[in-house]
Amino acid sequence: MASTNQVRASHILIKHQGSRRKASWKDPEGRVIQNTTRESAVSQLKAFREDIVSGKAKFEDIASRFSDCSSAKRGGDLGPFSRGQMQKPFEDATYALKVGEISEIVDTDSGVHIIMRTS
Repeated sequence: MASTNQVRASHILIKHQGSRRKASWKDPEGRVIQNTTRESAVSQLKAFREDIVSGKAKFEDIASRFSDCSSAKRGGDLGPFSRGQMQKPFEDATYALKVGEISEIVDTDSGVHIIMRTS
């Protein structure tokens, strides 16, 4: 049974040199991630966000192709979650969004994200 205080979100994660785990489904050895600065990860996400907001691209398509999270296989969908299940900055940003809204850049130990609240 879904709790009323759950949210659902999709995200696009770009890992960088400062990320806690420097490997992903598309970069198992972490070669690209080791050479990605936080600044270049942020500028990549800003460009993705602009394309999504302007209607040039769909969030799910960008997530599927570029996200470093395994949720990319689901278009970035993380499914429903409650407070205490995600890293605090990610959780706070998600709960602050209205359904359908896309966050600015969110920093966590995993990397940098843009988040779209889906419910």
